[in-house]
Amino acid sequence: MKSEKEKMLAGELYFPGDRNLMDDRLMAKMLISEYNSTKPTEEDERKEIIERLIITNGNIKIRSPFYCDYGYNIEVGENFYANVSCIILDVNKVIIGDNVMLGPNVQIYTASHPLDPKDRIKKLELSKPITIEDNVWVGGGTIILPGVTIGKNTTIGAGSVVTKDIPEDVLAVGNPCKVIKKINSL
Repeated sequence: MKSEKEKMLAGELYFPGDRNLMDDRLMAKMLISEYNSTKPTEEDERKEIIERLIITNGNIKIRSPFYCDYGYNIEVGENFYANVSCIILDVNKVIIGDNVMLGPNVQIYTASHPLDPKDRIKKLELSKPITIEDNVWVGGGTIILPGVTIGKNTTIGAGSVVTKDIPEDVLAVGNPCKVIKKINSL
């Protein structure tokens, strides 16, 4: 029998009120509170806290405040930057490549709720992973919905709502986010 965490990561209906999941979220909240309370000059302390919270593969900078659900489902590559008020609801994997920059107030949601009201009344949830490939710029106020992949070298315009996959080497904007032009890749 699968644990609620295994169901969550498999994209199946799961119960977020499970004691183990609640404990994991509490641990993340404690680290996030500690991180958001540090001074900007306390770079070594900030780095140590964020490395306990998420999987990092190099030089990263996340400006406070920052929020996430679990932290351990977030993996960021080299040279990652997230501006203020970044929210990552990481009930499933969020894989972010190298040289990715997020503007202020970017929201990344792997969490979803079932369409069937009977399942919602039971407080069940769903999730789908999100991938942001290398060299992506995500403009401020953008919302990225569950199951989306954003291709490498792409720019997402500010205020966009990304509801489906976006290919590589494009500029995409709007609600819903749509490709408006091809751009030159590196």
